[in-house]
Amino acid sequence: MSTLDLNLFTGAVHDVERTQYQILAGLNRARTAFSENRVYPYLGDLVELYRSLKTIIQRSDEFRTATSGQIAEIDLEEQEVRYEWPELDRADMSVVEDLIRWALPHLRDAIEEGTAVYEFVEDNVELETVGIVPSYVQEGYLMVPDDTQQVLHVHRYTLSIFTDEGEQYRSLRTRHCKTVEQPVGVALHPSTVKMDLVKERRDLPNPATYFTNTEVDVPYEETLLPVVKRRLIRYLVD
Repeated sequence: MSTLDLNLFTGAVHDVERTQYQILAGLNRARTAFSENRVYPYLGDLVELYRSLKTIIQRSDEFRTATSGQIAEIDLEEQEVRYEWPELDRADMSVVEDLIRWALPHLRDAIEEGTAVYEFVEDNVELETVGIVPSYVQEGYLMVPDDTQQVLHVHRYTLSIFTDEGEQYRSLRTRHCKTVEQPVGVALHPSTVKMDLVKERRDLPNPATYFTNTEVDVPYEETLLPVVKRRLIRYLVD
């Protein structure tokens, strides 16, 4: 997926046909991943690229303004969004725009395939609170099972929200805390894990804690964890 970025399109002026081949090859890699129920990072990368390319077409006359470029970085500490711009003259930009118009339907079709996988997993995932939920939920713990490895992963999360130029950005940072083995036939209650966390990490004496309940068999790192994290963001801010 590293080849499918804005730089690939801005460099297309040198060989459009070769760039089209690279785009289709990148999309085929994404589709293969989706067919294997692997969502991350393919779907997010495609969506971000699609939005950037749509912006270029819709606002090509304002391409170098701060509201139409590609987001290069979101700095949560400084609470600002930084943009970056390709260096193109008008003739080259016309070539790029033609390529973008050709590519957008292909991107949209691939995104729809990935979205179908994402939505299926999301529809089959439930978040359950563990114990009493405190008033402060911006920090806490997230438990996500990996049934293929018969373990329960425990993550510590931090939720950040800020607004820039009228747009609200939300970020959920997670840090893996521990892995708890779950042998077949042994029921380990989430509340027991939470009690151990409180004893081990005393800076959160009454942490907001959430447990993931799901029966879908999908890759943990590439699908289940990303879906659960986004689900938790919506749960916390709604």
